[in-house]
Amino acid sequence: MRIEKKIWPEYFQKVIDGIKTYELRLADFECKPGDFLVLKEWDPKTKEYTGRVLEKKVTYVGKTKNLTFWPKEDIEKYGFQIIAFK
Repeated sequence: MRIEKKIWPEYFQKVIDGIKTYELRLADFECKPGDFLVLKEWDPKTKEYTGRVLEKKVTYVGKTKNLTFWPKEDIEKYGFQIIAFK
């Protein structure tokens, strides 16, 4: 499966540079090893895509509900997932 997600410029560049090899996302979608994560750079200031896109193969998905980056209601409903890729 191909899963498209927005990613902010500072994180997108870290993925390009090979520094960041995972994604922390709200677990409101299904994702499993072997899927492809399509990261589309999104500028939150302009609220537009920049046109840069990366595709990464998912190698691991771990889920938890013990972090607080998103509203409590969404965490309780979905939990989290950490997505590693290469």
